Amino acid sequence: MGSILVYKGMPPMTDEELAELEELSKMKDEDIDYSDIPKITDEEWKKFYRVHPRKNELRKVAD
Repeated sequence: MGSILVYKGMPPMTDEELAELEELSKMKDEDIDYSDIPKITDEEWKKFYRVHPRKNELRKVAD
């Protein structure tokens, strides 16, 4: 699995959650229904960090 996005302050993911994300990552983008998800603002993106789930490396997504 590659890196994932997490919200700052989010608790560590369980093995079950990581397994579910792995399965979801196999879906094609066109098969995902985003209609019930609000758009993320630039200010909200500043609160996200890119994390490798096994290495605990944090990288800021937006400045």
